[in-house]
Amino acid sequence: MTSVKHRPGSTRQARNLPEPSHVAVHVRTVLWCLREVQQRDLAAQLVAYVLGAAAIISVFFGGARSDRLIAAVLAIMWAWTGVGYHLAFFAVINNPAYLFGALFVARAAVFAYTGVVNRRIAFGFRSDAAGWIGCFFVLYAAVLYPLIGLMSGHSYPGLPTFGVTPCPVTIFTFGLLLLTRRTFAVYLLAIPALWSLIGGSAAILLNVPQDWMHLASGIVAMPLFLASHRRHATV
Repeated sequence: MTSVKHRPGSTRQARNLPEPSHVAVHVRTVLWCLREVQQRDLAAQLVAYVLGAAAIISVFFGGARSDRLIAAVLAIMWAWTGVGYHLAFFAVINNPAYLFGALFVARAAVFAYTGVVNRRIAFGFRSDAAGWIGCFFVLYAAVLYPLIGLMSGHSYPGLPTFGVTPCPVTIFTFGLLLLTRRTFAVYLLAIPALWSLIGGSAAILLNVPQDWMHLASGIVAMPLFLASHRRHATV
């Protein structure tokens, strides 16, 4: 973790942000960030669940046209999290959040171009190990992640929620990408894999037990993707 940016007498005081540790981002500052995002963007959380449900239904019951919808949902979630979480709030307490936000927006653009414009991602349930693990990741991101947070003592709005905060979005992304009917370019996995390592550190440093699966999602998913690429030609 990097040192925390300090702006004496300016943004920090204006937003009533607690003073951070000089070694790492303090737990209180991260929870403040979550509260600010979620108190101001309740509508976005509701929309995220609606979009997530539409994507999940489309995987199992949609036709070829649904591929664009699912890719668009992922693009919206990554863009919103990059701007609404990293750039708008997390950057106030942590300098690298500017880079994180840019990466999330770039990832959104890649989903939009590759999946929506060029239709090079084909989603659909597959009854192999990758498919069932993908189903579990999707369920975990949307349902189990917030439930584990509540059971571990975190309370809303200081609780990472589906679709608008980075870790659930990343797990959900791995889940949907495991539910694809043909291979796709490996570069699509670069930013989610990187964030699974960076964001997964919260499980250890910030005592966020639900993020253990965030860390594990990249470790589990990447070998499955690479094995699939060895069996098939990249689209």
